[in-house]
Amino acid sequence: MSKRNPRDPNQGPHGFVIVDKEPGWTSHDVVAKARGILGTRKVGHSGTLDPGATGVLVLGAGRATKLLRFITSLRKVYVAEVTLGVETDSLDADGDVTVTHDMGEITLAQIRAAAAAFIGPIEQIPPMVSAVKVDGRRLHQLAREGKTVDRKPRPVTIHRLEVSEIEGESTSSVFRMEVECSSGTYIRTLGADIGTALGGGAHLRALRRTGIGSLTEDRAQALNDDITVVPMLEALTDYPAITVDPEQHILVTHGRAISEDLVDPNVHGAGPWLIVSEEDELLAIHERADGKIKPAVVIVSSGS
Repeated sequence: MSKRNPRDPNQGPHGFVIVDKEPGWTSHDVVAKARGILGTRKVGHSGTLDPGATGVLVLGAGRATKLLRFITSLRKVYVAEVTLGVETDSLDADGDVTVTHDMGEITLAQIRAAAAAFIGPIEQIPPMVSAVKVDGRRLHQLAREGKTVDRKPRPVTIHRLEVSEIEGESTSSVFRMEVECSSGTYIRTLGADIGTALGGGAHLRALRRTGIGSLTEDRAQALNDDITVVPMLEALTDYPAITVDPEQHILVTHGRAISEDLVDPNVHGAGPWLIVSEEDELLAIHERADGKIKPAVVIVSSGS
């Protein structure tokens, strides 16, 4: 039996892997290990998790790497523990303490009132310890050199923000928050901003991502040799699907637009839509552009 060639993108599986990331691993570490397990170099991830964070990290393998942006754009859900009264340079427990405040008298009701002001569309300034690029360099690279640069605010949306006490916690200065948010939201920044709104400061003591769209932590797996690869169509159920007949099937595999008659205008007006064959094979993902429903990604092409 011949061995797999990890440099051949046609070898190895095509699908998604829902990983429960361990603390201490970077997202790049997870991808590197997955390449060895899956036997292919064609592996990527749908959105970075901080090294200290745990939880759902979705990997794409083979042809699914072309679809990762559709996973990335889904809403995220996080559970975080926030410590009031202590600011760090990384906005989490991995950083060095920069400022302390006396916030021992802050009540849960005050925290909830401050947090409520962040629900809806807001702007965030990316933390210095992040993967955002400024003038071609990652912010975390500049931070390691002791540099701080101006960062432009970015629009994000907090869809849900629930604050609660942590059972068994000995101090009222630590609270739990569950956040449902748009892609690109920094939970470290949110925690720090709530601390500032309360007249002091804060940092994240712990962070766990519990879901990306319908891909929730109950489906996440430890990264080992028995890991399951989820079919592309199964992992993308957050998007509406259109089943095409054999005639439209041929057009789709040639990268052509599909008929407007196939689309319900009340569902995802601009898309994306999963284009599926009568045999339940994902053929492509289409979006509305220039007044037509065109392919954003073709999975099965006429030359396949």
